[in-house]
Amino acid sequence: MPNHCHGIINIVGTVGADRCVCPDNNLDEQMKKGEGEHTGSPLRGRPIYKMVQWFKTMTSNEYIRNVKQNHWEPFEGKLWQRNYYEQIVRDEISLRCIREYIVNNPYQWQKDKLFAG
Repeated sequence: MPNHCHGIINIVGTVGADRCVCPDNNLDEQMKKGEGEHTGSPLRGRPIYKMVQWFKTMTSNEYIRNVKQNHWEPFEGKLWQRNYYEQIVRDEISLRCIREYIVNNPYQWQKDKLFAG
């Protein structure tokens, strides 16, 4: 879709309902020092909102860099909306439905309120 994106994040290596929604308070300090199990991945052990925040930051920085260096057209306003929508995938049927929605979503663009075609 020209005005939004979808993704599926597969969190592995966890058991039960706790998907690290309450990370270690010292995580940022540990990462700066290269300590603890979090070494090697800037997102390991992070809650989902931090992963989304990182994605938005990195893509915004890349866009700004390309506007300056490769003359991409500047975007007025914010590149990303403030929030995001998340849904927990609990089984294969749910995953299949979500994947189907993502694949078929671009075909709905002409029905979108922001479509100007």
